[in-house]
Amino acid sequence: MTHLDHLYRVAYYLVKNDVDAQDCVQETCARALTSRDQFTPGTNMKAWLTKILYNFFYDFYTRNRRTIAAEDLSLSAGGDFWETLPTQSAGPETQVSAQELAVKVDDALKQIPEEFRAPIVLVDMGDFTYAEAAEILSCPIGTVRSRLSRGRKLLHRILGRDVL
Repeated sequence: MTHLDHLYRVAYYLVKNDVDAQDCVQETCARALTSRDQFTPGTNMKAWLTKILYNFFYDFYTRNRRTIAAEDLSLSAGGDFWETLPTQSAGPETQVSAQELAVKVDDALKQIPEEFRAPIVLVDMGDFTYAEAAEILSCPIGTVRSRLSRGRKLLHRILGRDVL
């Protein structure tokens, strides 16, 4: 239960809408319960659950070639990741700026391919190490590093266009 918010955030950035993200988290929990004997106590449960989530996403959405609609969600919806970040000042100007930035980053993430988005979500937003992200994504650590670098450059390029 302690990792549900994290799983939802990762799922949301992978599938890009609320309903499918909830379905992914529910399926992840069901799969984790049925394979709980495969979890080694004392290891990183958050990484184990995220790997299950990512594998389900990959199996269901990528292999089945399901089209995922990127719906615009309002930031007023509860449970949004960007609203949980602390601000330096509680003033209205800071809140508006933070919301505008959150919308821009969210839109930019929706524009980059999933292969670059997943490492950003895991490492930059999920606080996983490169090694943990590599294990979750089932790829070498060098691949995570290169995809993260390329994803960050894409985000920078997209966000740079918005600023200019």
